[in-house]
Amino acid sequence: MGNANKVTLQQKKSGLTDANLLLIITIVVFFVMYASAMAFLGEGFLKAQTLFDMLNNNAALIIVSCGMSLVMICGGIDISVGGVVALVSMCSGIFIEYKGGNIYGALAVSIAIGLAFGIVQGYLVAYLNIQPFIVSLAGMFFAKGMTTIVSSDLESSTFNVMNEAFVKIKDIDIIIPFLGYTNKHGKYMDAHIEIGVIVAIVIVVLLFCVLRWSKLGRNFYAVGGNMQSALMLGINVRRTKFLSHIMCSLLAGIGGFVYFLHIGSGSPSHASGMEMNAIASSIIGGTMLTGGVGNIIGTFFGVLSLSTIQNIVSSLGLGEAWWTGITIAAMLCLFLVVQSIIMSRQKIMLAVRNFFNRRKN
Repeated sequence: MGNANKVTLQQKKSGLTDANLLLIITIVVFFVMYASAMAFLGEGFLKAQTLFDMLNNNAALIIVSCGMSLVMICGGIDISVGGVVALVSMCSGIFIEYKGGNIYGALAVSIAIGLAFGIVQGYLVAYLNIQPFIVSLAGMFFAKGMTTIVSSDLESSTFNVMNEAFVKIKDIDIIIPFLGYTNKHGKYMDAHIEIGVIVAIVIVVLLFCVLRWSKLGRNFYAVGGNMQSALMLGINVRRTKFLSHIMCSLLAGIGGFVYFLHIGSGSPSHASGMEMNAIASSIIGGTMLTGGVGNIIGTFFGVLSLSTIQNIVSSLGLGEAWWTGITIAAMLCLFLVVQSIIMSRQKIMLAVRNFFNRRKN
């Protein structure tokens, strides 16, 4: 018992908690992978725009993964987020292209859809004690079905939004000075990021602050870590779970709008598999499926790690989807094993010490 207290005190003094160690591992793995790609594959990886393109292409996934991390930290899960993103993209496209709406109205529609899913699913999980996997599975099927239904009256279920005002906003790029590159035709191109990347980074920073310094953030960790202890501390467990699902679905709605801004079209096939990528990004980022442990910064680097894997596989000429899937699966399994080892390292250290103590005696 004394040894356990010593280990805990040493961790507190050094600040190297299990969550911090998982975060460090995630960041190191990303930089090692990217540096290796730069060293051995070169070409595109040596351009700063490659990293910016990773952010441009995955801004929506970053936002959705942050929401997934919140609900996982609280001990739940939400696999409806991919369906919500597709539904938001479709509804926003129809609203602007066929109903004469503007981009601000589409944003309001996106937020409303996210809130609706969050309120219904959060109530079923928190107040009716239905398993979050079952609830969000139903939500996923409902969102995908609604995406097809709302597009059933169109000439084509897949369409591009050609609204002039929308296209102008969609094509806005934020120039990054001094990091441009020369293309194949010898023309200098400015490095740039899209508006969605700014939105994603702002959300990452806000959620990091919420989890680190707010009472709500502490409640998320407490409920996910040990629900009974949270109840004894006077935390409203049901309300905390409810809020985690609302925030997750709300972020899925915002992520869906950012996704729509990036692709500028609607289709029932949009965001296919995004919920799985969000879960994988959260796990790689150090969020535990069992709840109580997670970090939004880690989730951000988890998304970048997945994107780096995809780029590396593509650069190696293995463009087939299964190679990317196999690589991601291997990386996911590796991180699950690492998480298991880290979370039980105190027990392992004590067992090793006791073993050597017995040998000495």
